Amino acid sequence: MQLDFETVDVFTDRRFGGNPLAVITDARGLSTDQMQAIAAEFNLAETTFVLPPESPAHTARVRIFTPRAELPFAGHPNVGTAFVLARRDRVFGRAVTGDRLIFEETAGLVPMELQRRDGVVVGARLRAPAALSLGGDVSPELVAAACGLGLEWIARSAHAPCIASCGTPFIFAELESRDALRAATPRADVFARDIPREHATGIHLWVRGEEAGAEIQTRMFAPMHGIAEDPATGSANVALAGLLAQAEPARDLRLELRLGQGVDMGRPSLMLARADKTAGHVTATYIGGACVPVLRGAIDLD
Repeated sequence: MQLDFETVDVFTDRRFGGNPLAVITDARGLSTDQMQAIAAEFNLAETTFVLPPESPAHTARVRIFTPRAELPFAGHPNVGTAFVLARRDRVFGRAVTGDRLIFEETAGLVPMELQRRDGVVVGARLRAPAALSLGGDVSPELVAAACGLGLEWIARSAHAPCIASCGTPFIFAELESRDALRAATPRADVFARDIPREHATGIHLWVRGEEAGAEIQTRMFAPMHGIAEDPATGSANVALAGLLAQAEPARDLRLELRLGQGVDMGRPSLMLARADKTAGHVTATYIGGACVPVLRGAIDLD
């Protein structure tokens, strides 16, 4: 048995930038254990497995795996998978028409909007499957210890360190400076002891400042998922947009952000996020960006 796969670099317009993703374009017949083993073999932040949808009104069912666990939802895997499927023209015998796809995932339905340039698909944007939810504050001491930072580097101007989610929970912390963000180093022992992966996928750090076309720079650590650091985390940044919109005093607004990640890894990524707030509540969050194809191949399972 052979499985076709493609890899793409997501949230970038140049090859070998952004966040790499492997897409198994037809995962029928695979067990969960086989999917997890294949994701561990690729050893990328995530690998997606495309299955026929349960409803004919949807494009596909998509399962997402890190090297160690399955995720209910993630950002760059959805953007990259939409890009790959749109370029194949047909998904399980059905033509891909128009610019809208809908993926079935554990966290819910994920609507996707294709982005084109001169008629050619160059990227995609998703709407997060869940409303913004806040899971409570996290001690600055824990964030500092887990990220190898001094306590004085943890900021509280926009929000205190906290858990937030638009489908996948993360710990969010604002830092005082770009130097602090650059100095952060994940402590796997602290994550293992104090941040179980069912509690939060990882820690997402951010700081304001214009750099590489973005107004906010971020880093995300998730060692319990086998990801020491992620070059681009759409599920975290879409929730960050929602969190910052919720923190704004205005009861009604549309917050648009350009978020950078991966710069300190040598894989710069650029994400365009949006959060809509109505009557004091965040009602929808979006994130998208460009993709670049990299590899095609087959996995021999015999």
